Amino acid sequence: MTNSLSKYRKQFLEEWFDFNGAGMFFIICLTYIALLFVKRIFIIDSIAAFEVLNERGEIWVFDILYGIQYLSVPIFLAWKWTWTTLTLWIGCFMFGYRLHFNQLWKMVMLAEIFFFLPEIVKVIWFTVFGSDPDYHDYMAFYPFSAINLVDYTQIAPKWHYPLKSLNIFEIFYWPILAFGIYFLGGKKIKTSAYIVLSTYVLFFIVWLGFYLAVY
Repeated sequence: MTNSLSKYRKQFLEEWFDFNGAGMFFIICLTYIALLFVKRIFIIDSIAAFEVLNERGEIWVFDILYGIQYLSVPIFLAWKWTWTTLTLWIGCFMFGYRLHFNQLWKMVMLAEIFFFLPEIVKVIWFTVFGSDPDYHDYMAFYPFSAINLVDYTQIAPKWHYPLKSLNIFEIFYWPILAFGIYFLGGKKIKTSAYIVLSTYVLFFIVWLGFYLAVY
């Protein structure tokens, strides 16, 4: 790491990275909940099947199920970030990077902001370009993912989640994690990339294989 970058890194860690983690967690959770609300109002409520349920007064069942998603957002994010941080922390330890767990957790939390993009793209797609989709179309869609290359109705349901998980946003997420480790550790970007590939990416692939095996 060059002297200028090392100086900027130190200044950033001292002045900006020492932010309130709980506050940022709350903001990100609220953003995801807001996106869920927007998708409910502008996409799901316009699907014909739900319009019929609403007219019959039977939409309350779906309201309860959808409301559970709001409550599950902080639980899911906390689990996701903790697991991701743990795998990266183990990788850092194996490669000689002594990074604090809470620093890595904050980095992973900030990297999550990148995943706002596919949620926003999904809203734009169905509100601007979508042509009377049904609920299955909505659930099967993920922007710039492998599932868009096939007809999801012609493949087994167990493939939907893995194909949606293989998307361009996930792939771009990997170098973001690598740069985060590089910046926090102040060492080599090549080593940081190895850490991400040998931990997070490896576990990601193993998880998809496990999902397909037990579905």
